[in-house]
Amino acid sequence: MNLTSELHLRAAVRVLGQGGVIACPTEAVWGLTCDPGNPDAVARLLDLKQRPVSKGLILVAADMSQLAPLLATLTEAQRSKLALSWPGPTTWLLPHNNCIPAWVHGEHDTIAVRVSAHNTVAALCRAWGGPLVSTSANPAGSRPATAAFQVRRYFQQQLDYIVPGAVGGATRPSVIRDLLTDRIIRS
Repeated sequence: MNLTSELHLRAAVRVLGQGGVIACPTEAVWGLTCDPGNPDAVARLLDLKQRPVSKGLILVAADMSQLAPLLATLTEAQRSKLALSWPGPTTWLLPHNNCIPAWVHGEHDTIAVRVSAHNTVAALCRAWGGPLVSTSANPAGSRPATAAFQVRRYFQQQLDYIVPGAVGGATRPSVIRDLLTDRIIRS
């Protein structure tokens, strides 16, 4: 990682720590992110997206260790299934075991989680020290942003920081699967 990238990561982490909402590139589209433990930041992100809290959000991490509280009650076979798909474009629904705030999991008994294969997202989660909220950078009903100029067009001056970079090579958002049933929720 070069010095410029390091400076941007430090700036992003500082903004996140102050309750900010930022945008960053992900595998297929630009995403909005914030501290999942900060209810005001999550509420602001949801307001920007015009998304109801009941729908829940995705948590993205740099590696499985950042999701340890969610993995603790899983079987070895279930953890192995996750490990085979991560880092990568699969988001899994796991039981949240009441260790995730309702403002993140919404009305669900599960939480959507992914270990990202995108270098910027993974570096941001490592610099933050844990998982972050991840949702596409677009108002509800609009197409997800695939470039920084689209993020700016959607949100103008409402974001606290935009991490420079480019989306990865994926052509569509991650697949979402339920770990307990193996059912595909989004293909």
